[in-house]
Amino acid sequence: MRTTYDTTKRHILDAGQKIIAVKGFSGVGLSEILSAAAIPKGSFYHYFGSKEQYGRALMEQYVDDYLQALDQVLQIGARPPAAEPARERLLRYWSNWRETQAGGEAMDKCLVVKLSAEVADLSDDMRLALCAGTQQVMARLADCIAEGIADGSLQVGLEPQKTAQMLYQLWLGASLLAKLQRDRSPLENAMEITLSVLASP
Repeated sequence: MRTTYDTTKRHILDAGQKIIAVKGFSGVGLSEILSAAAIPKGSFYHYFGSKEQYGRALMEQYVDDYLQALDQVLQIGARPPAAEPARERLLRYWSNWRETQAGGEAMDKCLVVKLSAEVADLSDDMRLALCAGTQQVMARLADCIAEGIADGSLQVGLEPQKTAQMLYQLWLGASLLAKLQRDRSPLENAMEITLSVLASP
């Protein structure tokens, strides 16, 4: 059960994420976060020593939430074992990525795409938090690819780690291009390549 401290801290992070997802980290001032969370400045500093510490906590919370959702979709090592072949679980993940990143809701967009270039130059703490998160995502994808090879839904010749890294990089790039072009075709192209790479044996 969450303590009042944890609940309030999460509330401040959620309130800030909604506007940072639209404006970016640098584009949002502390006063805007305070207003969105409906808290005084003193309360903010009770939970976060600075805006940068807030940013790191926001990145870590986003990564934790993302990994929990990813674990539900991929069901890696589930007990009892997932009845659905690993290939189908992977394709559901990519299909969901395509739909959320092509949609118009900023809150549904990937914060790695939105903030990685910005925070990489702005804060080493935030960069490291996002970097650690992407490594964990790729590790989970690699594990699911390995399960697909084992359950016969994916080709034996695939290298799980390299394939996971390549596909994740592909989708990050496609999301960025879709954002720049305001066109979902890069995401459709990414799905075509993914289907080819993860073709059934």
